[in-house]
This record gives sequence, structure tokens and C-alpha cells, in this order.
Amino acid sequence: MIRGIRRRFMRIAIGVLALAMVLVAAIINGANWVNVRSELYETLGYLEEMQAQKGNMGPGPRGDLPVRRGNPSRHLRNMAYESRFFSVTVGDDGTCALEDATHVSEEDADSLVELATKALAGERTSGFWGDYLFKVDGQSGKRVALFLNCETKLTRVRRLALISAVACGGCVLLAWLLVGLFSSRAIRPLVESAIQQKQFITDAGHELKTPLTVISANMDVLTLETGENEWIRSTQKQVANLRGLVGELIYLSRLDEEDAKLQKVDVDLSKLVVESAEPFVGMAEFAGKTLNVDVEDSVHVTGDGAMLGRLVSILCDNAVKYAPEGDTIVVTLARSRKGIMLATDNAAQQPMSDETLRHLFDRFYRADASRSRESGGYGIGLSVARAIAEKHGGSIRVRQTPEGRVRFECMLAK
Repeated sequence: MIRGIRRRFMRIAIGVLALAMVLVAAIINGANWVNVRSELYETLGYLEEMQAQKGNMGPGPRGDLPVRRGNPSRHLRNMAYESRFFSVTVGDDGTCALEDATHVSEEDADSLVELATKALAGERTSGFWGDYLFKVDGQSGKRVALFLNCETKLTRVRRLALISAVACGGCVLLAWLLVGLFSSRAIRPLVESAIQQKQFITDAGHELKTPLTVISANMDVLTLETGENEWIRSTQKQVANLRGLVGELIYLSRLDEEDAKLQKVDVDLSKLVVESAEPFVGMAEFAGKTLNVDVEDSVHVTGDGAMLGRLVSILCDNAVKYAPEGDTIVVTLARSRKGIMLATDNAAQQPMSDETLRHLFDRFYRADASRSRESGGYGIGLSVARAIAEKHGGSIRVRQTPEGRVRFECMLAK
């Protein structure tokens, strides 16, 4: 149990940290992209205005650009001065012809025309194409498309995204290591409380055994002296119930111990399920129900035979108690891809909510308190079943089928 608490604490802590870091990285990268995109569009608009004023884009990459009307910012002028761009004319038939390539280097005319033709093939008038941002000016006749090389800016955007992802992953990994080192200290009060609780249950259980034995012996003596009566029978019944409850609590407390030893041997689970379920066939018949056992042959596991037998008994007892009269209960055992599936299936006397299903394995939880008392349940049987399954490296769950049946599924390792 303590290991489970520690793992759950680590998952929650790392999950919250990872979510926070992802959100921060997303905000930073999103804001950066919005800013870069805005700058690129503003630069493209400035260059387009200069083209409209001058009719071309200036003398060359190092040449001076015309001064924009409206006194543009120095940053915008620097962006335009450092930009690489070219323009093409677009005919009505979609053909492109290079108009100005003085502000680009290395690319030949054919490659620029090919790039422009592909970018404008879908009749788009603006947007990104690869590392270029383009915009088409004019509606009919001679149209001019201006292409701005954004490779440097986009590379920085991608690099920031990569750095953010690596940083997030590294920080999460570092946090996992640190939380793993210090988690024991963080959950120490909870662990100490759990240990004290288990110790109290064990000590109280042993202390209760003696007075219960004395009471039971006194009732036997009274029966011999005065004969049986309803008061003696009631007292003996309550003593038996208390003995059963104390035994279950001590057993569950021992299962919760980290160093609880299991006598693991090869267990013929097929034979064990049949033998453990057999007494409940008669119980079900007496209650007006039917219990069928469908077991795959020669299913073996490595585990504690006594514990596994108790697991089967708990599931069968639970199904017989809470199945409605006239129902057919099915106990199955079969191999699956994930392991070995032990399951019970029975109808529910009334539909159960998701909240009820989530708490069925909690100690002392009763979906129907009055009905549980009448049937003699302690409210910890399913908690014991879960502990046994987990001790064998497995898991157990409950679900409600669309047909209104309750199905307990215990998955055990092969």
C-alpha cells in the first residue's frame, strides 16, 4: 500500500508539473509565433508599398529602399533592408514571369519561377509556401506576386520550439528523479499514519480474540445449564460475526504489509476455481439462483493457492448474495493476451451509478447498507480480493454492462 501511495503521489506531482511546463512552453511559443508572423506580414506590406511607389524593389540587396510614407519604425526599415525577396508577374492563365530578383541571392530564375508557380497554383492570394511568405496584388490583367524569404525567422521559431520541447522533457525527467528521491519524506506523515492504523487493527484484533473466546465459552456453559434460548443464540451469532470481522481485518492488514510473504508455487487455477466455486452452487440453488462455472482446462499460475482460493470464494459469495432471485450467475476462467482472466457475471438487483462502482473496493463501503447487513457482509470482502490480486501482480475491476449486469474481472499474470 505504501508503495502504491508513493507511486500515486509521484504521478500526480509529475503530471501537474508536466502540464504546467507544457502550458508555459505553448504560451511562449504561441506568442513568439504570433509576433514573428505579424512582423513578417508587416515587412511584406512595407515592401509591397515600396514596390508600388518605385515600380521595382531598388538597386540590389545592399541598395537603399525608398522611405515609406508615415515614418515607419527603424525596426521595420531594418527588417526590410535585411530581407531577401523577389516578385513575379502572374498572367490570367496562371503563368509566372520573374519581374525583380535583385534582392535574392543564389537562387536561379527558373527555380524562383517554379516556386512561384507552385505557390499560386491553388489560386491563393497570400500565405506561406515553404520558407516564403507571399501576397498577390491586383485582381485581373497583370498581377504582381511578392515573395519574402522567411527562412531565418522560421528557423528561429522552430529552434525555440525544439529547445522548449527538450527543456520540458529534461525538466520533467529531472523532476521525476528529485521527486523519487524526496517523495518518501513528503508522504512520511501519511505512511506513519497508515502504519499506526495497521498496527492498531492488528493489536486490537488480537486483544479482541480473548474476550470473544470467553464470551463464546460462557454462552456454551449457559446452554448446558439452562438449555438453548433466543438470547443465547443471538449472542453466539453476534460473537461469530465479530470473530469473522476481526479475522478479516487482521488478514487485510497483513496483506497491506510491504514485506508480506507469499508462498508462491505452481497452482492449477482451473482445478482451484472449480473446487472453490463448488460450495456456492448449492448456496445459489437454495436462494433460487443458478451458478454456472465455465473454466478453461489446464490454466496454471504461480502464486499462493490459499489466497487465490479465497479470492475466488469472495467473488462467488458476492455474486450469490447480490444477484436477484432467478438469475444465472456465470463464473469464468480463461487465458487472454494480457494474462489470465477470472470473472463473475450476474444481474444487478438495481442499476448502480458510476460513483458506486468506483467505491465498491473501498473498505466498509456498502452500496446498499440495509441489504448488506441482512446478508451478513462486513464490507471488506472486495477490499481483500483487490489486495490478493495486487499481491499476485494483477488487478481487479468492476463494470456494468449495457444489459444491466455486473461483471467483476480479475486479471492475473501468466
